[in-house]
Amino acid sequence: MALLVEYSCKATPARRVVEVYDADAYLSDDGAMAAARRQVVAGNGYHLYIRSLQPDIDVEVAIRVWDTPPGPPADAEGHVPVSIESETGVLVVNQLEYGPAGEMTLPRPGVYEGQAWWSGRRATADYYEKSLDHPTDDTFEDHLAQAWNNCPVTERYVLDLAYSREPEVLDEDDL
Repeated sequence: MALLVEYSCKATPARRVVEVYDADAYLSDDGAMAAARRQVVAGNGYHLYIRSLQPDIDVEVAIRVWDTPPGPPADAEGHVPVSIESETGVLVVNQLEYGPAGEMTLPRPGVYEGQAWWSGRRATADYYEKSLDHPTDDTFEDHLAQAWNNCPVTERYVLDLAYSREPEVLDEDDL
């Protein structure tokens, strides 16, 4: 099991969602987003939606491509199988309210399969809720900004993927 390439970035989960998608896949998918509410990470083939429990503290999104993806670590809070197709060979990590947080060039275009796993999700949500317990006075916004920038836990989502096959060829009649 060899790690071929790795990328990570911080993203703000506005509306509690961060998405990962192929650079040419612009259309969202309400069904996949709803599925992410139930299983934390869900997709439709071209988009993966990551569902946080809080909307304001940056999360870390890591995408790792392996020759064979490993299983999730023992201390992962949860995991699900994932698949994403990238015709361009470029994956975008997007913040719904703020735009792209970063992008990763894959070793080659194609379908990548593996696992998504996460850690720090519950602890970050608990910290977020606790940070809101402050008197709403002139210092409230400064308090929140400082609290959210200094969260003692990193909410982390990792996509451990491996190349599976060539991307689907679109028939011009389907366009």
